[in-house]
Amino acid sequence: MDDLLTSLILSIVEGLTEFLPVSSSGHLILAGDLLHFTGEKAATFEVVIQLGAIMAVVVLYWKRFWGLVRPQPYVRFAGARGLWLLFLTSLPACVAGLLLHSYIKQYLFRPATVL
Repeated sequence: MDDLLTSLILSIVEGLTEFLPVSSSGHLILAGDLLHFTGEKAATFEVVIQLGAIMAVVVLYWKRFWGLVRPQPYVRFAGARGLWLLFLTSLPACVAGLLLHSYIKQYLFRPATVL
């Protein structure tokens, strides 16, 4: 299948599932497998499309993210306190991701496991 058509199909799958209460990453893995889209090109595409989804959330919640940089009165999740809370809540996932990276990539990001 043509790479452009494959990327279009995967982009539609990502876009439709991103804002639904289902795993957009899981659907992307399954759709990529069904389309036989694997290898370096597929891995790069998955990173770029997920970055696009993350940036969409940042744009959507821009004022909230800006509040982390610029403290606001009567807002508890802002300024240095908000950045500290964000760091503390992200730290366990970062540590687990670093320690279990090879296991996660080898066993959890496979179509059979996602299904």
